[in-house]
Amino acid sequence: MENNSQDKKLIKVTIKRKSESNTDALTLFDETDIRKFVTEFVSSWIRGDIIIRFPTAAELAKKTPLSFAFPTDPSVNAELKIKEHYVDLLSVVAGIKQASAEEVENAVSEVFKMLLMFRSANRIEGKIFSNDLQKRVEELEKTQITQGKLVEQITGFLFKPKAQKKAPTI
Repeated sequence: MENNSQDKKLIKVTIKRKSESNTDALTLFDETDIRKFVTEFVSSWIRGDIIIRFPTAAELAKKTPLSFAFPTDPSVNAELKIKEHYVDLLSVVAGIKQASAEEVENAVSEVFKMLLMFRSANRIEGKIFSNDLQKRVEELEKTQITQGKLVEQITGFLFKPKAQKKAPTI
């Protein structure tokens, strides 16, 4: 019996795959950073802090980088299609539209690419505000300190005591 129980011992082996590539160490932004940028971009657009000037149908008809970045279909108005594509991506990212984890990641990547494209084409008007409240408070404090120093300098110049003239001696 003892030999049988020894023969039936199971050995569990866990195989860990090596990372496909070491690109994480080489990239400027990791997935968390990209998600943060996308979140700030989308939030700013939804709040109305920024305006995106989407490419028009005439612009998309030309062979520009924008026409390659967005899907075009000659049977549908290209201008409308790009806006629908954008809103569809936002619906996936926001969780309104059911999607797998991979589809969500792809949507985040696509929105990030659109952010880069809009930025490089100077199609974003307004300011993309950070959702990091601490960072925003620090920026406001720096602005307040700088403005306070300027006010002190200006009032110093305005209310500087004038030098009195000496009466001529006779």
